[in-house]
Amino acid sequence: MTVPKKVSRLSQTFRHPEILEIARRDGKVTVEGLASHFGVTLQTIRRDLTDLAGTGRLERVHGGAILPSNTTNIRYEERRWLNPAAKAAIARACAERIPNGVSLFLNIGTSTEAVARELLEHSGLMIVTNNMNVANILAGNPDCEIVVTGGHLRRSDGGLIGNLAETTIRQFKFDLAVIGCSALDRDGDMLDFDIQEVSVSKAILECARRTFLVADHTKFSRSAPARIASLAEIDAFFTDGPLPAGIEAACAEWGTEILLAGPGTP
Repeated sequence: MTVPKKVSRLSQTFRHPEILEIARRDGKVTVEGLASHFGVTLQTIRRDLTDLAGTGRLERVHGGAILPSNTTNIRYEERRWLNPAAKAAIARACAERIPNGVSLFLNIGTSTEAVARELLEHSGLMIVTNNMNVANILAGNPDCEIVVTGGHLRRSDGGLIGNLAETTIRQFKFDLAVIGCSALDRDGDMLDFDIQEVSVSKAILECARRTFLVADHTKFSRSAPARIASLAEIDAFFTDGPLPAGIEAACAEWGTEILLAGPGTP
């Protein structure tokens, strides 16, 4: 029986993010291993890997594929599909620690967008954001004032970056900032790919009385070239799995609170 093209494309939509996640976790993927994992044919997986290699997200090698250079981020549409249950649980835990009636900054990222969804029932918030998606989500909360920073629009993910975004942020002193990052290294540094976004993130940290980081466990298996700041500058880190031992010890020394949340967390 021939699989309809629409169904085939939908299956790819679900497979591709998970293939990338396995590649980040293990360093490489094999055709046979992925075929067994997904219960599909070797030919189907070869097509998937060819598609991912064609867009620069993987590099084909004999029998499978490896990750390319760690200088570019995963596409936004794929990041939206990665660990949605974990991101939702992290967002719920974070939102529970955000009181009503505060000024709050939410930056660029799928994890901060998940936090925005959990704030739809909060009241009296003043939200400042450089994330068009966050602004659109929170437009559904009538008891929430929204300020968008302006700046250069990054069409790939709705982020606003550049000098105008940074200048706008520096006009405020937020009660709380909730930020995400692209990667976390073994020294406890938060990393990102876009140097303009990093400059904006640094301004956010400087202008917030308290800062929460929302990032799932996969960020420890990724790398990015630009440094934002150390976890020492974060008040609370919301994640879904145990931290590497060295980072956990460092956070304890820095006074960075670690809060674990997962899909099964009440």
